[in-house]
Amino acid sequence: MIRTAGHVPDTAVVPGRVGVAAGYSAPMNSKPAMFDELDRKIITALMANARTSFAEIGAAIGLSATAVKRRVDRLRETGVITGFTATVKPAALGWRTEAYVEVYCEGAAPPRRLAEVVRNHPEITAAMTVTGGADALLHVRAVDVEHFEEVLERIRVEPFIRKTISYMVLSHLLPEAPEAGATQAAPDDAGNVR
Repeated sequence: MIRTAGHVPDTAVVPGRVGVAAGYSAPMNSKPAMFDELDRKIITALMANARTSFAEIGAAIGLSATAVKRRVDRLRETGVITGFTATVKPAALGWRTEAYVEVYCEGAAPPRRLAEVVRNHPEITAAMTVTGGADALLHVRAVDVEHFEEVLERIRVEPFIRKTISYMVLSHLLPEAPEAGATQAAPDDAGNVR
């Protein structure tokens, strides 16, 4: 999965979320797996509600539950479906502050090295290299502003990071979007890390 912190077991099902294209961690220029219109309908049904039974999906698209299961298994094996995740209100899990952080590196920092750094910070919920002036963009969740500042200081300690620019999230304009939800709870010691 693309998330850098935590792993949701494959058995965890989610109301309304399947890691299909957004959770696929292969390079963007890799060849997509082949699938047909029935596969697309199965994926659409699972993305709308990942708890939908194979029998319900089969009845809607004209397949048996067994045939749907075989197709879902194949879609998982080929990396089209990358997992099932619960999306929860971040505040319910202790995350009350959210920001996006642009990271500017000294010289050319390899993406592999950036990935190593972000994996050490459970508060970083997504990280990607980007075009433009910044080298990377981080999505950070924190308990409060003080906790966010502490996370930012830990990120800036890395010798190859030249500067960061932060953008605090005030509100979500699309609250139903997956980015508005959280997939892991705040660490128990997050407020005491200072």
